[in-house]
Amino acid sequence: MTRGAGDGKRAFDLEERTARFGEAVIDFAKKVRINEITERLVPQVVAAATSVGANYCEADEAESKKDFRHKICIAKKEARESKHYIRMLVRAQPDLKPAATPLWQEGKELTLIFASIVRRCDGEEEQ
Repeated sequence: MTRGAGDGKRAFDLEERTARFGEAVIDFAKKVRINEITERLVPQVVAAATSVGANYCEADEAESKKDFRHKICIAKKEARESKHYIRMLVRAQPDLKPAATPLWQEGKELTLIFASIVRRCDGEEEQ
């Protein structure tokens, strides 16, 4: 289901990419100065970002097409949520913006990738 253009091979390793995203957000979170605002945001961003990969792995092992689509939708939601919390952390600590920008961009790209996969799933169901 996550294969490349009909060749039976993965177009890219999304499992590795989502794992690296989670790791990068963990490293980013370690740079955040903890205060009354960030103490709530840091656990949220780490949970969301690491959940992207976990849900992708679950989708990759799905028991049905419906289960696959459901898990991919969760991964997409977690990627969007990651972007949100990254943005909030930058608001709370503006000096983090240079480190946050590529993470936010990767969250955006992952969201778009998962949205594309969902559209493909929906297209397959209509056929």
